[in-house]
Amino acid sequence: MQIRRIFKILLPLVGAASAALAADPDALIVTASNTASNQLLVYNPTGQLVQTLATKGQGGVSGNAGGIEVNGSLVAVVNYGSNNVSLFERIGDGLHLAQVVPTVTKPVSVAFGSGHLYVLGATQVESHWMFGPFVSSSADGATKLLLGDGSAAQVVVAQNQLVITEKSNVVETVNLSSDGAISGSATLVKNIPANVNAPFGMFARGNDAYVTIAHANEISLVRNGTVLTVTPSGTQMAPCWLALEGPFLFSSNSPSMSISRYAVYGQKIVQDAAVAATLNGDPTDIAYAGGMIAVIDGSGSVTHLSMFSVDEDGNLMLMQAADTIAGAANGVGIVRGDQ
Repeated sequence: MQIRRIFKILLPLVGAASAALAADPDALIVTASNTASNQLLVYNPTGQLVQTLATKGQGGVSGNAGGIEVNGSLVAVVNYGSNNVSLFERIGDGLHLAQVVPTVTKPVSVAFGSGHLYVLGATQVESHWMFGPFVSSSADGATKLLLGDGSAAQVVVAQNQLVITEKSNVVETVNLSSDGAISGSATLVKNIPANVNAPFGMFARGNDAYVTIAHANEISLVRNGTVLTVTPSGTQMAPCWLALEGPFLFSSNSPSMSISRYAVYGQKIVQDAAVAATLNGDPTDIAYAGGMIAVIDGSGSVTHLSMFSVDEDGNLMLMQAADTIAGAANGVGIVRGDQ
C-alpha cells in the first residue's frame, strides 16, 4: 500500500511521460552481432529483422554495458576488435552508417551528453566533440582509469561529470569542462559500501547515477561523487543492467533471468516488484524508450531479444520475442519513431 501511495504522488509529476507510455509502433530496436565482421541488427516492435548493416569494424566485446547508445536519431556502436565506434543515423524508416570514429583503446561502452560522445575503453575514457550528428574523429579530452585492468564496465553522463564502473570494485567520476570535454583525473567515489563486489551497470538522470553492485546483489545511488543509498535486490540475484523512466527503475538480473521494478524518488530506491518479467537467458543489456523495454539475453551460444510494452503503472507485457540470434550479440537500444 505504501508503494501505491508513492506512485500516486509521483505519477502526476511525470505527466507527459506517463501519457506517452503506449509502445511506439514506429520504433526501431537495435543490437550488434558482436562478430568478427560486426553488424548492426535492426528490428521492428513485432520482432522482425528489418535491416542488417555492417559497422565496418570488429566485435568481440563482453562483460560490459552500454555497448550501444541512442541519442535522438543517432546510434553509437562499439567495435572492440578494431578500436573504433560506428555512428548510424535514422533517416525515414531505416538506419544508415554515417561515420566510423577511431578510439585510442578498445571501446567497451559509449554515452552521449554535453555535446560530446564519451567512449570508455579498457584503460581510459575519452571525449569526442559533436556538431549536430557529426562526431570529431579526434578526442578533445582523455584520462586514465583508476585501475585500467581491463574490467571497465560502463560510462554514463551525470551533471558536469562522468560516472564510470570498473568491475574490480571501483566506481569513479571524471569532471567535465564547461564545454563538455573531459577535464582532470578520475576520482574514486566516496562512501562505497564495504561489501562492494563487481560494480557494473548504470543509468544517470540529472545529478543522480544509479549503479548496480552485481555480485553484492545491490543497487546504489551516486550523487556528487558520493554513494547516498544502497538497496538490496531481494530474491533476485546479480542485478547487472539498468533502465529508468519516470519513477520506475528496471534492473535486469543475471543469473535470475528476470527484470525487477523499483520506485525511485529523492534518495529512495524501493523495490516494487521483485519479478516484473522473466527472460529466456541471462540478460546482458536493457533499454527503455518509446513506451517499451528491450532486453538482450544470452543462453549458451545464442542470444534472445525481447520487447515489452510498459503501462502507466510500470507493468511489463511481452510484445514479441525476436527470432533467436546466433552468437553473443552485444548491447541494445531503441530509436523512437518520432526521431
